[in-house]
Amino acid sequence: MSTASPQAPVVVTGGAGAVGSSLVRALAARGHEVRVIDNLSSGRREHLPRLPRVVLIDADLREPERFADRFRGAVAVWHLAANPDIRLGTAEPRIDLENGTIATFNVLEAARRHDVRSVAYSSSSVVYGSARVFPTPEEYGPLLPESMYAAGKLAAEGLVSGYAHSYGFRTYIYRFANIIGPAMTHGILPDFFAKLRRDPSRLEVLGDGKQAKSYLRTEECIEGMLVGFDQASEPVNLFNLGNTDRISVRTIAEKVVAAHGGTARIEFTGGSRGWVGDVPAQLLSIERIGRLGWTPRLNSAATIDKTIAEMQAAERAAGQPATLR
Repeated sequence: MSTASPQAPVVVTGGAGAVGSSLVRALAARGHEVRVIDNLSSGRREHLPRLPRVVLIDADLREPERFADRFRGAVAVWHLAANPDIRLGTAEPRIDLENGTIATFNVLEAARRHDVRSVAYSSSSVVYGSARVFPTPEEYGPLLPESMYAAGKLAAEGLVSGYAHSYGFRTYIYRFANIIGPAMTHGILPDFFAKLRRDPSRLEVLGDGKQAKSYLRTEECIEGMLVGFDQASEPVNLFNLGNTDRISVRTIAEKVVAAHGGTARIEFTGGSRGWVGDVPAQLLSIERIGRLGWTPRLNSAATIDKTIAEMQAAERAAGQPATLR
């Protein structure tokens, strides 16, 4: 169990992103000084709470000389920074090596050098590849990534485990399902909304629409992460974080079209995958984290519905369709 004092400094990489900023708020609410490291390539300053104890360091994790000293005196690092776009890693193969694996090494080295012994890492369900067991437990294997993004995540998991056993770290690896919420800049809902803004008459859907995955709200993901961090005590603590059910891409498309008046025709590009590296089916077992007392309140459909409503409310408040940032 974590023994960090309530006022102790913590580091959050990628803390200006959709998930990271929600974590920053939760840690600040616990009384921590939060040192956010983000290069703002996809995160936004405005996502962060304006509190004296939340400090943003605009730095790239590929350049440790720009951020390593910020680990001094910290008791934990929450490493969430990564390339958020799986498809981009296929077009630019080095991006997940540099922003995933190498960046994680730099974070772990900064933690080691400054004696920060608790490290939490946000991984992904994509490390399982095309699993044949559903719900997929943490023990499933072999792990055969199908994208450069997934390969980078799995390599980083290996580094986290290696540092835990070599240097006495206590580590937490969270394999996320699809995490969605109002601060998203990437993903299925921002993509669908953007397409309908460009052409309200049609919605192009990549693949055949039969892809089915679980969706979890950002705030519920953060609650699960904190439960694991507070209660688990092994050198390496591995948890799936997702929902107990899944929803198809076709159903999500129908919900988005209905929310936009129900007149747009849905057109599928065909094939079982939306893009190279897309995993068509995903459903994680969350029994392990469930034994610590965490379970999501909203199912996947309700998660989608709530987020669509929030995105539409944001558009109305802006007086015009919200643009992707």
